Amino acid sequence: MSSPLAPARPTRLSLAVRDSSTMLRRNLLHARRYPSLTLNLLLTPIMLLLLFVYVFGDTMSAGISGGDPDRSDYIAYIVPGLLLMTIGSTVVGTAVSVSNDMTEGIIARFRTMAIHRGSVIIGHVIGSVLQSVISVVLVGAVAVAIGFRSTDATVLEWLAAFGLLVLFAMALTWIAVGMGLISPNAEAASNNAMPLILLPLLSSAFVPIDAMPGWFQPVAEYQPFTPAIETLRGLLLGTEIGNNGWLAVGWCLGLTVLGYLWSTSKFNDDPK
Repeated sequence: MSSPLAPARPTRLSLAVRDSSTMLRRNLLHARRYPSLTLNLLLTPIMLLLLFVYVFGDTMSAGISGGDPDRSDYIAYIVPGLLLMTIGSTVVGTAVSVSNDMTEGIIARFRTMAIHRGSVIIGHVIGSVLQSVISVVLVGAVAVAIGFRSTDATVLEWLAAFGLLVLFAMALTWIAVGMGLISPNAEAASNNAMPLILLPLLSSAFVPIDAMPGWFQPVAEYQPFTPAIETLRGLLLGTEIGNNGWLAVGWCLGLTVLGYLWSTSKFNDDPK
């Protein structure tokens, strides 16, 4: 008969939360000790922002508006796309980190320990989402410093924009985790995740879809980045959103479920 003063036995949920928190701290410490990968991936959207604003800005704005060049209008146009591209760049590091864990033997060690099985992946996912949010804030700060303004957005629209960015980061992170799990090494993981950086270049991030060649427009329109960009642009700048909001949320939820099922299936496979 157990004593009434005996400590309560931890539940399965509390153990999962505890172990996931431990893995999250581990991943954040790794990111802090090896910041070069995160910085290199963060530089990609920042360099593109500066390149398109200061080198192509006048030409691109004149081409889009059909009138006099206005660099400030083009800054407002491209920032939403670059914020989402920042998320795509950041989660490439997640694919590399997961691949390193799988190939360096630490996962085999974790399998022998009394820890929640899914905590390793959950730690990677939460850590990646946090890094994505921080990266978006940094790129957004650079955009504001060079002239981006969103004066017409209400508090509710800002909250909706933040929610969309977090949801999009969650979706891409789960896909990146799956890519890391199937990659034999870090280089392959980086290459496998490269479409997450390239897809924004094939979307409405830099020019409107109707300004693209007719044969190319379906490629730009029917992919996850375009509705997310148009939704974020509408929330921050007051442009028309239409059905893009529902499409963006649908893409995020669909990719999250697909990435979760794919990642957990690959992670739970017995090691060969």
